[in-house]
Amino acid sequence: MDNNAAGPLTGLLVADFSRVLAGPYATMLLADLGAEVVKVEGPQGDETRTWMPPVRGDVSTYYLGINRGKRSIALDLRDEADAVVARELAARADILIENFKPGGLAKYGLDYDSVRTANPGSVYASISGFGSGEGAHVPGYDLMVQAISGLMSLTGDPDGPPYRAGISVFDVMAGNHAVIGILAALRHRDTTGEGQHVEVNLLSSALTGLVNHSSAYAAGGVVPYRMGNAHPSVFPYEPLPTADNDLIVAAANDGQFRRLCEVLDLPDVPDDPRFARNADRTKNREQLRPILVERLATRGAVEWFEALTKVGVPCGPINTIDGGFAMAERFGLDPIVEVGEGDRAVPTTRHPIRFSATPAAYRLPPPELDEHGAELRAWLTTPREDGDG
Repeated sequence: MDNNAAGPLTGLLVADFSRVLAGPYATMLLADLGAEVVKVEGPQGDETRTWMPPVRGDVSTYYLGINRGKRSIALDLRDEADAVVARELAARADILIENFKPGGLAKYGLDYDSVRTANPGSVYASISGFGSGEGAHVPGYDLMVQAISGLMSLTGDPDGPPYRAGISVFDVMAGNHAVIGILAALRHRDTTGEGQHVEVNLLSSALTGLVNHSSAYAAGGVVPYRMGNAHPSVFPYEPLPTADNDLIVAAANDGQFRRLCEVLDLPDVPDDPRFARNADRTKNREQLRPILVERLATRGAVEWFEALTKVGVPCGPINTIDGGFAMAERFGLDPIVEVGEGDRAVPTTRHPIRFSATPAAYRLPPPELDEHGAELRAWLTTPREDGDG
């Protein structure tokens, strides 16, 4: 297919057999970087099309947020004619990404072994909840993984119930891991000419994503539990009250703590042996906290933010999402880009990576169901010429 993008992945074709969040998020990132992404949907469309409210017009903002830059074709894989079209797409694609139940595409000739036979250079990425082994039969939903992985045991007040994170954090993490795996496999293909199967599962993404807590258990035999907004190994590293709103203070090393105390007009505190090192401050946090809170109560959160960031002390007000976007605008990050034209124009969040030579591009708005079906069917039923992907 024609691809006029100039991104780092220009010329690569992605067959996107994924749905909901982890896979579509990954393929959107690939599309931003120039890949041609064909979103294969069932006759009813991706589930997120119906996940509303909120909406823009009559379209789910959930769907809009993870599907820009793609072309949509609706295929019923139970219909052999549609399955033939799907197999032809897989045979032409550089990358296939799917999140069906492990083994679920085999009956359509779209499993890795079948695709590899027709397309030895294919990078075939599978995303599942719990892997393709003993956990293959378990449905993979982010909320389940937040519970099973232990994240929810770490989230919430110490004396309260466990809480889920405010987003499907492991779906997003697995999507990012899928992109990393795909790019690494493409590098291998550049060297050897061979594709391979890249497998990502939400539980493994979760366990690596729990980082210091995972290490506490794996390396130290310690099972951590929730501490509200406190950090188990660093203090101050939590919200602290000011004259108006709470302020996140993250003075994670001795130099930052000393500068914090200078701005708070507490010159003697950093030399107090109870608070001289991070280990001391963490051990004696209940003695240190009221000293800091007493000074913070003299000014508001934004005023403290301005004063403390000037001297390099990490801190920040607790915003709602509109405030987060406003802060990004203030810092010149241009967080919102518009994709599409006229009635199809959609404001969307900018790709998070900046490139000096091959910037991300936002070529297509999130597609309507089967919007490009006729065009894609015509292309996929036209015999390939030598070298045609």
